[in-house]
Amino acid sequence: MKPLYYFIGAGLSILLSIYIFIFGTAPNHELIAIFIGLWAPTIICLGVFNTLLGILDEMCCAHKRIEERQTCGHER
Repeated sequence: MKPLYYFIGAGLSILLSIYIFIFGTAPNHELIAIFIGLWAPTIICLGVFNTLLGILDEMCCAHKRIEERQTCGHER
């Protein structure tokens, strides 16, 4: 997924948390709002993790290509 989607998800989590904190009517709406607000860093961390996995995959593919070029050069 694109990093923009993760930031949109985190922003919606923060906005929902603020809305519930201010306008909530449940007896424990403050705790629910804090719980929902904690989703934002989790969503951002998930986006960073997926981005790093993509970078690792690209680096592994590049390393394999370099190794293949080196072994092909020695065979000739």
